Amino acid sequence: MTRMIFVNLPVTDLGRSQAFYEALGFTNNPQFSDEGSACMVVSETIHVMLLTHAKWKGFTDRPIPPATSSEVLLALSCDSREAVDAMNAAAAAHGGTADINPVQDLGFMYNRNLADPDGHVWEAVFMDMEAMPTD
Repeated sequence: MTRMIFVNLPVTDLGRSQAFYEALGFTNNPQFSDEGSACMVVSETIHVMLLTHAKWKGFTDRPIPPATSSEVLLALSCDSREAVDAMNAAAAAHGGTADINPVQDLGFMYNRNLADPDGHVWEAVFMDMEAMPTD
């Protein structure tokens, strides 16, 4: 069986967060969604579970960090530099924050960091392995 990852994120407004991730190109799987959660599919093996704070608290007693913190930085590969730019632009246009860190362009690797409406940090990254330095 192929291993899968489910990234669980606490959100303050489930509808707003679902719309945000749909704007980034993720799709909703209603089979694993309800009034307290939305399963957003990135690929066959990557899913983002958006959980209301009430639902989140059913899984852990640990506090939800403030939106101004960075508990993790989730890197997601993109097919091109243009796709990185498009993801960043979609984030800014749909309630997120674009370029929360400086753009990184190493020639073979290009990335931009964005935050969703709850401050969860994503790194859209494109890597051109053929252009990667060999030294």
